[in-house]
Amino acid sequence: RVGRFQKPFILLKFRTMKKDTAHVASHLASASSITPFGRFLRRTKLDELPQLWNVLKGEMSLVGPRPCLFNQDELIQEREAKGVFNVRPGITGLAQINEIDMSTPELLAETDAKMIRELTLFNYLNYIFHTASGKGMGDRVL
Repeated sequence: RVGRFQKPFILLKFRTMKKDTAHVASHLASASSITPFGRFLRRTKLDELPQLWNVLKGEMSLVGPRPCLFNQDELIQEREAKGVFNVRPGITGLAQINEIDMSTPELLAETDAKMIRELTLFNYLNYIFHTASGKGMGDRVL
């Protein structure tokens, strides 16, 4: 994945898709590519749990823009133009709780930039609370 300052890092996640699934963003893969146990992990957001190790290693934050794949060229360009790569990527953020993290690269990068500009301790904790309470779960491929 693409991290802070566009430095590559390995994003830890439980496998939720079949091994022969193409390496594309999960919203582009068909629902039939998701394993039954993977469906459970995604519904409960437990597939994100291993990313706490990325947070402890300093590669990610709890709150920040979701790390993108290196093949998401448009998103990388939009984020670079808006200075989004100046912060650590996060497990959750404004785009996730508003269910727009699978939208256009332009909207996603603008939302990420807005979150960074307006981030306060209250907002940081608010994003975590909303994520833990299940807000933003409608954007998943199930």
